[in-house]
Amino acid sequence: MSTKLNKSLNQSQNIHLLQLHASPVVRWLYMSIGIIALLLGIAGIFLPILPTTPFILLATGCFARSSKRFHGYLLNHRIAGPIIQEWCEHRSVTRQVKHWAYFVMTLSFGSSILIVSSWGLRAMLVGIAMVLFLFIWRIPIRAEAQ
Repeated sequence: MSTKLNKSLNQSQNIHLLQLHASPVVRWLYMSIGIIALLLGIAGIFLPILPTTPFILLATGCFARSSKRFHGYLLNHRIAGPIIQEWCEHRSVTRQVKHWAYFVMTLSFGSSILIVSSWGLRAMLVGIAMVLFLFIWRIPIRAEAQ
């Protein structure tokens, strides 16, 4: 019973985020961009140069204007959903999410730097990693609800 209540509360909270565009052509365009952004975000999980979070947030914004089904799927996803809702409502992330982002970035960039043989590519990877670390460092942290 409580899961039904939580799901209905989730859906009522998501209504303000969902604003379907009136034009079917524009909705199709948003849907196409959202699918491409989602695929790039998924690829970013495995590729160290490609960031995941901005593409997932872009996909969420596009799906909010094109498809109730895809938008609902992303917001109800067990991992991405709470992060997306936190960003949409408060423009912040939790400390745990930020630490996880640092860990994954360190792992992916560290392994890439060790694999690459060219010093120029290593320097480029270090530079990109520093920019991404600074970008994530600047994202506000919101205390988790107790």
